[in-house]
Amino acid sequence: MKIAYVYDAVYPWVKGGAEKRVYELAKRIAARGHDVHWYGMGYWSAQNKGKNIERDGIKFHAVCRPLKLYDGDRRSIKQAIYFSWMLLFKLRAGKYDIIDCQGFPFFSCYAAKINAFFGRTALIITLHEVWNNYWYEYLGKAGFFGKVTEKLMVNLTNKIITVSNKTKEDLKELKPSEKSLIIPNGIDLEEINNIDPNSRKSDIIFVGRLIKEKNTDLLIKSINLVKKSFPQINCVIIGGGPEKQNLENLIIEHHLEKNIKFLGFLDDYQNIIAHMKSSKVLVLPSKREGFGMVVLEANACGLPAVVIDHPMNAAKELIEYGKNGFIAENTEESLAEKITEAINSKEEITSSCKDFAQDYDWNKIVDKLEIAYWEFLLK
Repeated sequence: MKIAYVYDAVYPWVKGGAEKRVYELAKRIAARGHDVHWYGMGYWSAQNKGKNIERDGIKFHAVCRPLKLYDGDRRSIKQAIYFSWMLLFKLRAGKYDIIDCQGFPFFSCYAAKINAFFGRTALIITLHEVWNNYWYEYLGKAGFFGKVTEKLMVNLTNKIITVSNKTKEDLKELKPSEKSLIIPNGIDLEEINNIDPNSRKSDIIFVGRLIKEKNTDLLIKSINLVKKSFPQINCVIIGGGPEKQNLENLIIEHHLEKNIKFLGFLDDYQNIIAHMKSSKVLVLPSKREGFGMVVLEANACGLPAVVIDHPMNAAKELIEYGKNGFIAENTEESLAEKITEAINSKEEITSSCKDFAQDYDWNKIVDKLEIAYWEFLLK
């Protein structure tokens, strides 16, 4: 098969859950003899004079120059529209058997649809989240346009992959007749198992972009309560983003400077895993997650994960309560209670955490994806 992946943010130049998913699956599909391409912003083009490059069997195509993905703490609409417009002319109709376009940020799906139509190519849209009414919280009254754009997007094709059961169910609200196929995100167990722990020990670790949706302020407030039982509690926060200054101020306000440390954005994935292996509990207090890959990474390291029960949070689907983690209510008291419970039970459930992660190895996930591609071609 000739397969084209479409996503503006390209791994390893941009590190996020969706980027990581495309990269890990694409390189494994390529290793099976398929001709694999990725159309994204040309993060590598400055060093390669605008030329396309090949890495791990994936042929990378620079659709346009890199633009900022975020405008403050929101995805840039200007960037999304510009990328999609350029994609319209760069993605060659008829060249591929399959175009697998990531659903967000929507506009690129329309450009991919036009190319797929004229090229008689199978268009697959992979959805990491469905926002629906959340658009109004995100954009206020202007959220109406986001909701309409999303609804039209999911009707561009009848070949849709969702990464979680929550996304599948949310999709039905926009497209009741849709029968999407769930193919979850995964982890590289072999790589994780071969990484040694970092010399710096911690009790709690958070990994993620510091934006409001990640709810990191709730973690800080809960540590203020946990500290009453564990005065020496030690938390490291890995990541950067627009909320960092607010979070630093909150730490000072609660006198937690000795308990919480920011390590910033770590470019080296293995370094992140090393820090996980030297911690006891992962806390992911996000109110909105399309999947929550960091939960699986923590489990593979033997760490239980504590997540929040929130309607927009798909990460809670990854928790088997008391076996690989705990689910807290969206309050500092409840989160503090579950963090304490996770710390106390860490040694007892380390083995079951690792067992849970086994089913999400990328090599198992790519088996499902390859079968799905062949089935979609036959439809």
